[in-house]
Amino acid sequence: MSCLIFGVVFAQSSTFFTKQGATMDRKIGHFEIPAASFQCFISLSIILLLPIYDRIFVPIARNLTGNERGITFLQRIGTGMLISILSMIVAALTEIKRIKVAKDNGLVDKPNATIPLSIFQLLPQYMLFGIADVFTMVGMQEYFYDQMPDTMKTLGIAVYLSVLGVGSFLSSIIILVTEKLSCRSNGSCWFVDNLNKAHLDYFYWLLASLSAINFCIYIFLANCYKYKNAQNNISYQEESCRARTILAS
Repeated sequence: MSCLIFGVVFAQSSTFFTKQGATMDRKIGHFEIPAASFQCFISLSIILLLPIYDRIFVPIARNLTGNERGITFLQRIGTGMLISILSMIVAALTEIKRIKVAKDNGLVDKPNATIPLSIFQLLPQYMLFGIADVFTMVGMQEYFYDQMPDTMKTLGIAVYLSVLGVGSFLSSIIILVTEKLSCRSNGSCWFVDNLNKAHLDYFYWLLASLSAINFCIYIFLANCYKYKNAQNNISYQEESCRARTILAS
Protein backbone atom coordinates (compact mmCIF):
# COMPACT_ATOMS: atom_id res chain seq x y z
CA MET A 1 0.00 0.00 0.00
CA SER A 2 2.82 2.41 0.86
CA CYS A 3 4.21 2.03 -2.69
CA LEU A 4 1.04 3.10 -4.49
CA ILE A 5 2.08 6.77 -4.61
CA PHE A 6 5.16 5.62 -6.52
CA GLY A 7 2.74 4.18 -9.09
CA VAL A 8 0.90 7.51 -9.23
CA VAL A 9 4.16 9.35 -9.90
CA PHE A 10 5.26 6.83 -12.51
CA ALA A 11 1.99 7.27 -14.40
CA GLN A 12 2.97 10.85 -15.29
CA SER A 13 5.68 9.67 -17.69
CA SER A 14 3.10 8.50 -20.22
CA THR A 15 0.64 11.35 -19.72
CA PHE A 16 1.70 14.85 -18.72
CA PHE A 17 5.36 14.39 -19.63
CA THR A 18 4.27 13.57 -23.17
CA LYS A 19 1.95 16.59 -23.29
CA GLN A 20 4.80 18.80 -22.14
CA GLY A 21 7.09 17.45 -24.83
CA ALA A 22 4.49 18.00 -27.54
CA THR A 23 4.64 21.76 -26.93
CA MET A 24 8.45 21.98 -27.07
CA ASP A 25 11.03 22.09 -29.84
CA ARG A 26 11.40 18.48 -30.97
CA LYS A 27 13.50 18.96 -34.10
CA ILE A 28 16.94 17.49 -34.73
CA GLY A 29 17.91 18.87 -38.10
CA HIS A 30 14.99 18.08 -40.40
CA PHE A 31 13.70 15.25 -38.21
CA GLU A 32 11.00 15.84 -35.59
CA ILE A 33 11.09 13.56 -32.56
CA PRO A 34 7.69 12.16 -31.45
CA ALA A 35 7.04 13.37 -27.93
CA ALA A 36 5.91 9.93 -26.72
CA SER A 37 9.16 8.33 -27.91
CA PHE A 38 11.01 9.95 -25.00
CA GLN A 39 9.63 7.20 -22.77
CA CYS A 40 12.32 4.98 -24.28
CA PHE A 41 14.85 6.85 -22.13
CA ILE A 42 13.28 5.24 -19.07
CA SER A 43 14.02 1.79 -20.49
CA LEU A 44 17.46 2.93 -21.63
CA SER A 45 18.27 4.14 -18.11
CA ILE A 46 17.23 0.76 -16.70
CA ILE A 47 19.37 -1.14 -19.22
CA LEU A 48 22.42 1.01 -18.46
CA LEU A 49 22.03 1.13 -14.69
CA LEU A 50 21.24 -2.51 -13.87
CA PRO A 51 24.75 -3.79 -14.72
CA ILE A 52 26.28 -0.87 -12.81
CA TYR A 53 24.07 -1.67 -9.84
CA ASP A 54 24.93 -5.38 -9.82
CA ARG A 55 28.63 -5.15 -10.67
CA ILE A 56 29.69 -1.95 -8.92
CA PHE A 57 27.13 -0.76 -6.37
CA VAL A 58 26.35 -4.14 -4.75
CA PRO A 59 30.00 -5.14 -4.05
CA ILE A 60 30.77 -1.71 -2.56
CA ALA A 61 27.60 -1.67 -0.47
CA ARG A 62 28.24 -5.30 0.60
CA ASN A 63 31.60 -4.33 2.07
CA LEU A 64 30.03 -1.39 3.91
CA THR A 65 26.86 -3.04 5.22
CA GLY A 66 27.80 -6.71 5.44
CA ASN A 67 24.59 -7.63 3.64
CA GLU A 68 25.00 -10.15 0.83
CA ARG A 69 22.63 -8.09 -1.38
CA GLY A 70 24.42 -4.82 -0.62
CA ILE A 71 21.26 -3.28 0.80
CA THR A 72 18.04 -4.90 1.98
CA PHE A 73 14.90 -5.22 -0.13
CA LEU A 74 13.17 -2.42 1.77
CA GLN A 75 16.18 -0.11 1.56
CA ARG A 76 16.29 -0.63 -2.20
CA ILE A 77 12.58 0.13 -2.54
CA GLY A 78 12.90 3.22 -0.33
CA THR A 79 15.85 4.54 -2.37
CA GLY A 80 13.75 4.39 -5.53
CA MET A 81 10.88 6.18 -3.81
CA LEU A 82 13.27 8.94 -2.76
CA ILE A 83 14.53 9.29 -6.34
CA SER A 84 10.91 9.49 -7.57
CA ILE A 85 10.42 12.52 -5.28
CA LEU A 86 13.47 14.11 -6.88
CA SER A 87 12.05 13.39 -10.35
CA MET A 88 8.86 15.30 -9.49
CA ILE A 89 10.88 18.26 -8.20
CA VAL A 90 12.91 18.30 -11.43
CA ALA A 91 9.70 18.02 -13.48
CA ALA A 92 8.17 20.98 -11.61
CA LEU A 93 11.25 23.15 -12.14
CA THR A 94 11.34 22.23 -15.86
CA GLU A 95 7.66 23.12 -16.24
CA ILE A 96 8.26 26.50 -14.57
CA LYS A 97 11.02 27.14 -17.11
CA ARG A 98 8.79 26.03 -20.00
CA ILE A 99 5.99 28.40 -18.98
CA LYS A 100 8.47 31.26 -18.52
CA VAL A 101 9.83 30.75 -22.04
CA ALA A 102 6.26 30.68 -23.39
CA LYS A 103 5.47 33.99 -21.65
CA ASP A 104 8.71 35.61 -22.78
CA ASN A 105 7.92 34.73 -26.39
CA GLY A 106 4.25 35.71 -26.23
CA LEU A 107 3.02 32.15 -26.80
CA VAL A 108 0.75 31.76 -23.78
CA ASP A 109 -2.40 32.19 -25.87
CA LYS A 110 -1.10 30.00 -28.69
CA PRO A 111 -1.50 26.38 -27.54
CA ASN A 112 -0.46 24.95 -30.91
CA ALA A 113 2.73 27.01 -31.19
CA THR A 114 6.11 25.39 -30.60
CA ILE A 115 7.89 26.79 -27.57
CA PRO A 116 11.56 27.52 -28.36
CA LEU A 117 12.81 25.18 -25.67
CA SER A 118 14.41 21.84 -26.53
CA ILE A 119 12.50 18.72 -25.56
CA PHE A 120 15.79 17.39 -24.18
CA GLN A 121 15.09 19.61 -21.17
CA LEU A 122 12.75 16.77 -20.13
CA LEU A 123 15.51 14.18 -20.31
CA PRO A 124 16.58 14.41 -16.61
CA GLN A 125 13.10 13.60 -15.30
CA TYR A 126 12.79 10.62 -17.65
CA MET A 127 16.23 9.35 -16.63
CA LEU A 128 15.38 9.73 -12.95
CA PHE A 129 12.26 7.64 -13.53
CA GLY A 130 14.45 4.87 -14.97
CA ILE A 131 16.82 5.04 -12.01
CA ALA A 132 13.89 4.94 -9.59
CA ASP A 133 12.54 1.91 -11.45
CA VAL A 134 15.82 0.03 -10.99
CA PHE A 135 15.56 0.47 -7.24
CA THR A 136 11.85 0.36 -6.42
CA MET A 137 10.28 -1.92 -9.05
CA VAL A 138 13.11 -4.45 -9.09
CA GLY A 139 13.27 -4.24 -5.30
CA MET A 140 9.55 -4.96 -5.03
CA GLN A 141 9.86 -7.89 -7.40
CA GLU A 142 12.63 -9.40 -5.27
CA TYR A 143 10.78 -8.60 -2.06
CA PHE A 144 7.49 -10.23 -3.04
CA TYR A 145 9.20 -13.28 -4.52
CA ASP A 146 11.38 -13.79 -1.45
CA GLN A 147 8.95 -12.89 1.31
CA MET A 148 5.69 -14.40 0.06
CA PRO A 149 4.85 -17.95 1.21
CA ASP A 150 6.21 -20.61 -1.12
CA THR A 151 2.74 -21.48 -2.37
CA MET A 152 1.93 -17.82 -3.17
CA LYS A 153 5.05 -16.62 -4.99
CA THR A 154 3.18 -16.23 -8.29
CA LEU A 155 0.60 -14.11 -6.51
CA GLY A 156 3.44 -12.01 -5.15
CA ILE A 157 4.56 -11.14 -8.69
CA ALA A 158 0.97 -10.16 -9.52
CA VAL A 159 0.85 -7.89 -6.46
CA TYR A 160 4.12 -6.25 -7.53
CA LEU A 161 2.76 -5.55 -11.02
CA SER A 162 -0.51 -4.20 -9.63
CA VAL A 163 1.32 -1.23 -8.11
CA LEU A 164 1.59 0.45 -11.52
CA GLY A 165 -1.98 -0.41 -12.51
CA VAL A 166 -3.56 0.78 -9.28
CA GLY A 167 -1.20 3.78 -9.29
CA SER A 168 -2.49 4.84 -12.72
CA PHE A 169 -6.06 4.52 -11.47
CA LEU A 170 -5.28 6.62 -8.38
CA SER A 171 -3.55 9.18 -10.60
CA SER A 172 -6.80 9.67 -12.53
CA ILE A 173 -8.71 10.16 -9.28
CA ILE A 174 -6.18 12.67 -7.93
CA ILE A 175 -6.29 14.62 -11.21
CA LEU A 176 -10.09 14.68 -11.18
CA VAL A 177 -10.29 15.87 -7.55
CA THR A 178 -7.48 18.40 -8.04
CA GLU A 179 -9.15 19.82 -11.15
CA LYS A 180 -12.47 20.34 -9.39
CA LEU A 181 -10.90 21.90 -6.31
CA SER A 182 -8.57 24.21 -8.25
CA CYS A 183 -11.35 25.45 -10.57
CA ARG A 184 -13.70 26.01 -7.65
CA SER A 185 -11.23 27.86 -5.41
CA ASN A 186 -9.97 30.74 -7.56
CA GLY A 187 -11.12 30.05 -11.10
CA SER A 188 -7.58 29.25 -12.24
CA CYS A 189 -7.72 25.56 -13.11
CA TRP A 190 -4.55 23.53 -12.94
CA PHE A 191 -5.57 21.48 -15.98
CA VAL A 192 -6.79 23.18 -19.16
CA ASP A 193 -6.52 22.35 -22.85
CA ASN A 194 -3.99 25.13 -23.33
CA LEU A 195 -0.99 23.73 -21.47
CA ASN A 196 0.65 27.16 -21.43
CA LYS A 197 -2.13 28.41 -19.15
CA ALA A 198 -2.22 25.29 -17.01
CA HIS A 199 -0.34 24.73 -13.76
CA LEU A 200 1.34 21.39 -14.18
CA ASP A 201 4.12 22.67 -11.95
CA TYR A 202 1.63 22.95 -9.09
CA PHE A 203 0.51 19.37 -9.72
CA TYR A 204 4.10 18.13 -9.74
CA TRP A 205 4.76 19.92 -6.45
CA LEU A 206 1.62 18.26 -5.07
CA LEU A 207 2.86 14.82 -6.11
CA ALA A 208 6.29 15.55 -4.65
CA SER A 209 4.64 16.51 -1.35
CA LEU A 210 2.41 13.42 -1.32
CA SER A 211 5.41 11.26 -2.14
CA ALA A 212 7.42 12.81 0.70
CA ILE A 213 4.60 12.14 3.19
CA ASN A 214 4.23 8.61 1.84
CA PHE A 215 8.00 8.10 2.12
CA CYS A 216 7.91 9.00 5.83
CA ILE A 217 5.10 6.47 6.35
CA TYR A 218 7.10 3.89 4.42
CA ILE A 219 10.19 4.45 6.58
CA PHE A 220 8.10 3.88 9.72
CA LEU A 221 6.55 0.68 8.36
CA ALA A 222 9.90 -0.60 7.05
CA ASN A 223 11.49 -0.17 10.48
CA CYS A 224 8.69 -2.26 12.00
CA TYR A 225 8.95 -5.03 9.42
CA LYS A 226 10.47 -8.42 10.30
CA TYR A 227 11.78 -10.52 7.43
CA LYS A 228 10.17 -13.89 6.93
CA ASN A 229 13.40 -15.91 6.78
CA ALA A 230 16.02 -15.70 9.46
CA GLN A 231 18.48 -16.34 6.66
CA ASN A 232 17.88 -12.79 5.37
CA ASN A 233 19.34 -11.38 8.58
CA ILE A 234 22.65 -13.26 8.18
CA SER A 235 25.36 -10.87 7.12
CA TYR A 236 27.77 -11.50 4.31
CA GLN A 237 30.74 -11.60 6.74
CA GLU A 238 28.99 -14.20 8.90
CA GLU A 239 28.38 -16.39 5.86
CA SER A 240 31.99 -16.00 4.75
CA CYS A 241 33.29 -16.93 8.22
CA ARG A 242 30.97 -19.92 8.33
CA ALA A 243 32.18 -21.09 4.92
CA ARG A 244 35.84 -20.76 5.96
CA THR A 245 35.14 -22.77 9.11
CA ILE A 246 33.55 -25.57 7.11
CA LEU A 247 36.51 -25.65 4.69
CA ALA A 248 39.02 -25.65 7.54
CA SER A 249 37.32 -28.62 9.20
